[in-house]
Amino acid sequence: MAQFIARIIRAAKLEPRLYDEVKSDTDATWQGVGVVLLSSLAAGIGSSRHTGLGGLVVGGLVALIAWYFWAFLTYLIGAKLFPMSQTSVSHREVWRTLGFASAPGVLRVFGAAPGCTGAAFLVAAVWMLIAAVIAVRQAWDYTSTVRALGVCLPGWFVHVFLLLFLLLLLGQGE
Repeated sequence: MAQFIARIIRAAKLEPRLYDEVKSDTDATWQGVGVVLLSSLAAGIGSSRHTGLGGLVVGGLVALIAWYFWAFLTYLIGAKLFPMSQTSVSHREVWRTLGFASAPGVLRVFGAAPGCTGAAFLVAAVWMLIAAVIAVRQAWDYTSTVRALGVCLPGWFVHVFLLLFLLLLLGQGE
């Protein structure tokens, strides 16, 4: 458990070496999934201020689905459509690295505070994008941060759109 928490903190601190580490650590797959689940739970809590348990469940599920679409598009774009000669990445490696890149999403829990929903989700979304870019660059052996950004951005837009839709649907877009 201590290693898991330390890895979450390192991911949130945007440590590039963490993504190299978890890419090759097959035991970290469930840890990456755990980070995504914690981040999704935080989104559910952050978006449920006025909606109770139903909002918590819907918010968490939407965040989880949004993350999956982001990870899938990132994999498709980076590994299949526009790979570099040194790009070698599997679905599980994507889940591990982008799972840990979702660590800043835990900040969405602060959306439960009055007047903070929009800001908490925005800060978390931008921080998660930065973490994903670092994860893709490091773990996928890209030589360009701009390329990593180009691979991450389309899925991130889908992720943000789904979360904005959630906030608007629940009437909490502040």
